[in-house]
Amino acid sequence: MYKFILLAGLLLLAYYTKAQQNTVARIDSVMQVAYQRGIFNGNILVAKKGKIIYEKAWGYADGSRKKLLTTDMRFDIGSISKEFNGTGIMILKERGKLSLDDPISKFMPLLPSWAQQVKIRHLINYTSGIPLFDATSAETDSQILANLMALKSLSFEPGSAYIYNHYNVYLQERIIEKLSGLPYADFITQNILAPCGMNNTTVDYPLNGAGMARAFNSEFVETPYAQAMTGWVRLPVTDLYKWTENLHNYKVISKASFKELAANFAGGESSLGSVGFENDDLAWHQHQGSNSNYEALFYSNVKEGITIVMMTNNQQLKVHGIKSAILAVLKNEVVTVPKKSVYLEIREKVLANPDSGLALYRQLKATGQNQYDFSFEIGDLISTGKYLERRSHFDDAVKVFTIAVALKGKPADTSYGYELMGQCYFKKGDKQEAIKYYTKALQTDPANKNAEGMLSTLMK
Repeated sequence: MYKFILLAGLLLLAYYTKAQQNTVARIDSVMQVAYQRGIFNGNILVAKKGKIIYEKAWGYADGSRKKLLTTDMRFDIGSISKEFNGTGIMILKERGKLSLDDPISKFMPLLPSWAQQVKIRHLINYTSGIPLFDATSAETDSQILANLMALKSLSFEPGSAYIYNHYNVYLQERIIEKLSGLPYADFITQNILAPCGMNNTTVDYPLNGAGMARAFNSEFVETPYAQAMTGWVRLPVTDLYKWTENLHNYKVISKASFKELAANFAGGESSLGSVGFENDDLAWHQHQGSNSNYEALFYSNVKEGITIVMMTNNQQLKVHGIKSAILAVLKNEVVTVPKKSVYLEIREKVLANPDSGLALYRQLKATGQNQYDFSFEIGDLISTGKYLERRSHFDDAVKVFTIAVALKGKPADTSYGYELMGQCYFKKGDKQEAIKYYTKALQTDPANKNAEGMLSTLMK
């Protein structure tokens, strides 16, 4: 009997081992196709039930193509960094140092009078009303402070609409420094990175430092780093995985604090990206960030014990599609590896010459759908329009948004296109046209709280 049980156990172990080997081989095949299609150059980690089952580096460490990536290399993770300043705020809240309903003027009294209206809560959910400044300028901390000191009024009443910008992050970092008595990087290192065992993570690690992947574009030209503001977290895939494990097990902040940090304004991201709860329990957490051709994504299905972490130094905006392909492997479903990004192919061409750039878009749509992904065409056009808007090409952006909304996509997507048209006219100082398109946005999707908030501000 004992021998029978032992044999059965060995056979079961062999079966599961073989199944896992097959799963790993299929994940590797997905990544091989993604790499060959030119949609992924970077590092990836897949974990299941607390165990890393797949970790691999794909491609080059820099644009010279002389050095290959290794799995221990660090990457910039863009706006995923805001999880750390947001968590820092919650740590200080748990220690009784602040309330989320404190006005920021309490901690930065030299700011203009608008700071009395902005609560810390508004900073962490990006509803402060602080406007987007010139996106083409590489603003240092001192320049950001100078812009804030010169700001006469907010774009909207705090809490009524959403604008994601790094000024909210800057203010969170300064409040952390004020209340902790430590430089921001030291506070994050001592209170988050070290306790989480993230020993290879550094705030503002030098971009030319040893073991740092260097970003490059599709022509293998290295990309100048645009951000001069401090506070960016740079790390390898294994440390970002450690972060998700510690955060989701409430070892860094409490469940109550996590839920507050995960709260988002309708249509906008929270400080933690996107988070889902079921019956008051964390079900999933996903966050994507990008910066100067760096891009990162993590996805954790907490219920099923699945985590996927990807980092790339050659942004192709296909990490979500690759994630979906890997999830299909893990669930034994049909796998589809994404094609190339339409947005990345056309954005610079449209910026340089809108007519020829849009002609290229139409040509790709007519003859290039075997190579380029048109499954979310309205999204690619909206992203292109946003790229123009951030560079103050407002009229050209409106032209692209007009093509996007004419596609008659889902109401939420079409509404967003109209909202961005309103935003362009608002930035141009054309109040009547801004009202017109914010109204169209709200008529198309009555759930568009951002358009509702901006209309409320403009109609006063």
